Amino acid sequence: MFLLAARFPGQSHGEVLSATVNAAVAAERAGFDDVWFAEHHFMSYGVCPSAVTLAGYVLGRTERITVGTAVSVLSTQHPVALAEQTALLDLVTDGRFRLGVGRGGPWVDLEVFGTGLARYETGFAESLDLLLAALTRERVSATGPTYAFREVPVVPRPHSHSPLVVACTSEATAALAAQRGLPMLLGMHIDDDGKRAMIDSYAAVRTRHPPVGHIAAVMAYVADTRAEAQDTLRAELPRWLRPGLAGYRAVDGRPRGQRDPDDYAEFLCRVHPVGTPDDCLRTMATTVERAGVRHLILMVEGGGDPTRTETNITRLGAEVLPRLRTLFGSR
Repeated sequence: MFLLAARFPGQSHGEVLSATVNAAVAAERAGFDDVWFAEHHFMSYGVCPSAVTLAGYVLGRTERITVGTAVSVLSTQHPVALAEQTALLDLVTDGRFRLGVGRGGPWVDLEVFGTGLARYETGFAESLDLLLAALTRERVSATGPTYAFREVPVVPRPHSHSPLVVACTSEATAALAAQRGLPMLLGMHIDDDGKRAMIDSYAAVRTRHPPVGHIAAVMAYVADTRAEAQDTLRAELPRWLRPGLAGYRAVDGRPRGQRDPDDYAEFLCRVHPVGTPDDCLRTMATTVERAGVRHLILMVEGGGDPTRTETNITRLGAEVLPRLRTLFGSR
């Protein structure tokens, strides 16, 4: 499951975060394998500013489910500090935490946190390599243009070997992930053909190596009829997307395109598993087969109401996921 902590109009920040935690706990009850939290700053698109912090809290509220970040924004954080937090959560939960990171965007976050535009535009590879070093070595040092420090021991050291996940929205970032053998996280904004193209681009760089388990985020909403599911999302998603997408502000004032909220809602209804349990099963099975990705994380908050979200989670867990596992087996 994929939780954005999406704030719909009329909801307080506390209500959104409480509902997000409740949804994660419900996911464990419903039989989901993992739950992933997004991270955003200064916007209603998502009101969780620290995916690692929220993941740590939910790890304490659950017993079985894996909890991950999708993603922690690497361009606004120190890689070694993030590695330390990852190791801490890995050790105290016996390996139930999984870290996903992303480049982020040229947003005002870079100004507020003092990391600067260069961390986004040219510093991502250096940050990623330093993060990997801190996660896999006993000692770490740096001599790069962004980070330069003497060798220090890494304390604590993680014992889990779950690979770091990298959010990829461009072929350039996919190439960085491929060169390091890291799985990609692919977003809801592309269809199955777009996901397949990204995986093919990755494979063209990482030749002669065993495959890695990429992850794809999809919108998922189940109802008694396809029309009911689609009508709910068509009505609710634009209420979230309109103010949410407007929250992205470029740090340098560069112009940026913004998807029309109604058109984007229509795209999500058309492309993703939205409809009856049978509809959702068919669409997810098609994504697995056409895109070639077996690990799906389901964005379940599209109904705009915590009660709808928990009902959606329960129905997906009872009426869709067992049948999908029967078709394809476990990841």
